[in-house]
Amino acid sequence: MSVLSDKWIKRMVRDTKMISPFVPKQKRKSKISFGLSSYGYDARVSDDFKIFTNVNSAIVDPKNFKTESFVSKKSKICIIPPNSFALARTVEYFKIPENVMVICLGKSTYARCGIIVNVTPLEPGWEGFVTLEFSNTTPLPAKIYANEGAAQFVFIKGNEKPEVSYSKRKGKYMKQKGVTLPKI
Repeated sequence: MSVLSDKWIKRMVRDTKMISPFVPKQKRKSKISFGLSSYGYDARVSDDFKIFTNVNSAIVDPKNFKTESFVSKKSKICIIPPNSFALARTVEYFKIPENVMVICLGKSTYARCGIIVNVTPLEPGWEGFVTLEFSNTTPLPAKIYANEGAAQFVFIKGNEKPEVSYSKRKGKYMKQKGVTLPKI
């Protein structure tokens, strides 16, 4: 197994449209950086947010998730309440090759502010917009900026294609379009 370079990512984008839209080099200029890096791709967060709220005193249950636990907002910024979280999606649409696993790591800019970005691995053969979770671990409100960098995706090539890819087993989050809540 090996971590794949910027050259491989560019080739895959050219040949298979693995990331769309694709930014071929890091963009910064008074923004949280995004685009291609040496060994990964820094994806942006879109302007669609679902902010967790406990106004209904709901219990968080992944088998019976209540949509009324979220407030939906389309905005250039998202304010996450203290000790809470928000869901969003990437600007980019990903199509993962069947011999590659993708690991996501939060941007250090957010981590240094107590904002943790979590994404489960993108499995071989998965495609869609990635649902991102931003956890505000601080006792203060936290701000997320739409259309700026949110997390780095690292591409790891397996030693061979798996017997059953995510697409072949018809995974429940395949080709998700928007911010996707838990499914059973």
